[in-house]
Amino acid sequence: MLSSRLPKDLSPSPFFAELERAKASAKKDAAEGGLPFVDMTVSSPVRAGLPIDMDVAVEEARKDFGCWNPDAAGWKSAREAVVEYYRERGGNFTAGQIILTASTSEAYSVLFKTFCDPGDVILTPMPGYPLLDTLAQLEHLECAPYFLKLQREKKKGVILEPKAIESMAPIAKLQGDRKKETSFRFVLDTDSLLAAPEKAKILLLVSPHNPTGHCVSREEWNAAVRFCEENDMILVVDEVFGDYGFSPEVRRSWEYLMGSGRESLWDAGGGDFVNLPEDGPKCPIFWLNGLSKAVGSPQLKLGWMAFYAPRERFEEIRAALEFVEDAYLSVSAPAQALGTALLKQSAAYESRVKERLLQNWQALREAFPSKYCPEVLGGWYAVIRLGEDDEELTLRLLKEKHVLVQPGFFFDFDEDGWVVISLLQEPAQFKEAIARMSFLYITRG
Repeated sequence: MLSSRLPKDLSPSPFFAELERAKASAKKDAAEGGLPFVDMTVSSPVRAGLPIDMDVAVEEARKDFGCWNPDAAGWKSAREAVVEYYRERGGNFTAGQIILTASTSEAYSVLFKTFCDPGDVILTPMPGYPLLDTLAQLEHLECAPYFLKLQREKKKGVILEPKAIESMAPIAKLQGDRKKETSFRFVLDTDSLLAAPEKAKILLLVSPHNPTGHCVSREEWNAAVRFCEENDMILVVDEVFGDYGFSPEVRRSWEYLMGSGRESLWDAGGGDFVNLPEDGPKCPIFWLNGLSKAVGSPQLKLGWMAFYAPRERFEEIRAALEFVEDAYLSVSAPAQALGTALLKQSAAYESRVKERLLQNWQALREAFPSKYCPEVLGGWYAVIRLGEDDEELTLRLLKEKHVLVQPGFFFDFDEDGWVVISLLQEPAQFKEAIARMSFLYITRG
């Protein structure tokens, strides 16, 4: 009776059922005076004490809440606000290159409908966020992996200046001489792209990557573009965490193509000028983002895609995207009005969140050497390898230490022992949770 798009079994797995029971028990024990419960999976800035100030935006936008001005691409005023968001960061998109959606997830759906037929294949990163597989499955598409691999590098110096972490004295004996520490980070295994099935239509990059914190380098970008050109594929970059890079070596991937100095305006018709470098790639490229991370407001349901296409294909592609969007018109008037106002605050909001992320990342690296906690170049998450079975480790941390983490298998790590944590948690709670996890680490070795 149900669609074949859905999994055959929608009930929670035995592990996640057990995890929910353990979480309820930990919270109950904490409420009764036991060890406090710390959620290291928190992904909402609002829940982490980092809300954006809505009052000014609401007052500015209120007059447009009742407007009904249907536009398949989204209100031009809202698209121009997105253009200004990029301009503040060195980008050169124009309003004609912006398509608004109700979320990044919906942007994926629009792209899948526009470029794929049932049975086609999307190339997604492994490890990676499991929602991508679900979104593809709901469109009768398949996912095939390419891989991020852990690479050992010579230490070039710690990105963040180390500070002493109070209440973590037992960890000090594990630190040794950090100047001699080898650095580990995840990198794109470009050779793994060569195993792509013939029906592959879209290569999906996530930068910064959830959960490893990998950011696409210029060399990796060039390899991905070349691969898409040679195989007549679409390149999609999920950059919802794009504002939160930690290192001066991190670049937004559109800078490799359309940053300052590469402006090349082209009349797409009727005086609609778009920035399409004449010597640009031969494959269409889409960058996905939204208010969810840019201003910490997933509840407003506003995302967008900014895109590049070769000049000879641009109008055809834009018309196809607008055809799909016009069938739903799912972006509400309040969302577009608030988005226009809130994006003016995005730079200040980014600074607040990044300060929190950097503080927590520094605490994490002081507690765990790079061998166990690879370098994070950007994003809201970090991974730690403690070398036990993922399920047992996650449940043990929750039951014994009242710390909730995500198991690595949920993200398709190819080895046991990985856990994923959020860097958004309030710093005092974050330090406390890391201290508890570190005691577990100390007892192992």
